[in-house]
Amino acid sequence: MTAAQTLLRLNRIHPLKSQDDVHVLDFANEATDVSSCRGAPTVASIDLPPTDLPPSLLATLPGRYYTDPAVFALEQSRIFEAGWFCCVRSADLTTPGCFETVQIGQESVLIARGCDGALNAFRNACRHRGARLCTDDRGAVKRSFRCPYHAWTYGLDGKLITVPNLTDMPDIDRTKYGLTWLAVREWLGYAWVCLADDPPSFEDTVIAQVTGRLGGPEEIDAYRIDELGLGRRINLVPDHVIVHRMFPRGPDRTLVRCDWLYLPEVIESGADLSRSVELFHRVNQQDFEACERCQLTMGSRAYARGGVLVPSEHHIGAFHDWLRAKIKNLRGG
Repeated sequence: MTAAQTLLRLNRIHPLKSQDDVHVLDFANEATDVSSCRGAPTVASIDLPPTDLPPSLLATLPGRYYTDPAVFALEQSRIFEAGWFCCVRSADLTTPGCFETVQIGQESVLIARGCDGALNAFRNACRHRGARLCTDDRGAVKRSFRCPYHAWTYGLDGKLITVPNLTDMPDIDRTKYGLTWLAVREWLGYAWVCLADDPPSFEDTVIAQVTGRLGGPEEIDAYRIDELGLGRRINLVPDHVIVHRMFPRGPDRTLVRCDWLYLPEVIESGADLSRSVELFHRVNQQDFEACERCQLTMGSRAYARGGVLVPSEHHIGAFHDWLRAKIKNLRGG
């Protein structure tokens, strides 16, 4: 997920706080299939923005963009599976063999630190019969990943090491039948993965979008984000950066991982960082509760054609336009 895309589907989520700063944003989906109601507008008319708004107002997305499985499927295939996705903190994979698994679109992805110190990313599926290779969210192996189904074993670089009775199959190309490799880049202390067969330029997409919002590369590098350490929670003080990574799970469910990053000297001082959280945490909770209230009415006929954005919210309209362009072939979905 690029920085410009981290707000996707924000008004469909609500956090259930866990002890490891991971928020599961979940809704009971109360959406109504408006197309089946007598007198309901058609799909095509719902997708068309109103034309009778005063200049100070912009139309939002129609309600079904937040409840329709067809919309969600298109978002997965045309956004999350097509572009670069911010997956894991590089510092969480410190030594060879450390790994994490994440869900990107329909794919489980395995990210591991190789023997050469570089990060590798693979589709988390054995090449034999397609069994899920790693079922743990994170962990560490010594030198290889072994499928528990029929013991096909792969190196940290994804290459096939051994299979039962391999000597009877001398024609097997161990590289060709290794794990399916995915494009991966490390930037700002995070691993970014792209599932596309032909990944877009990282510089022209991720870096360009981030620098377009936050300043040039030099200004961003000055934050030393890749050197910051993980704290438990923070508020708005000048010695931290907060990063939200969003993992959509369904039309009504999103997993959000929140990293609060402090300067090394702040962490090394032994200061009680938990005391700095109160204001920001309270604001976060208020925002999520407001989002939950919106999500509960996304299936209402009152919101079938969406709502409106006031001038201070017009930047959200640009995001809606971007999303429409990405899934523009939705008609009738």
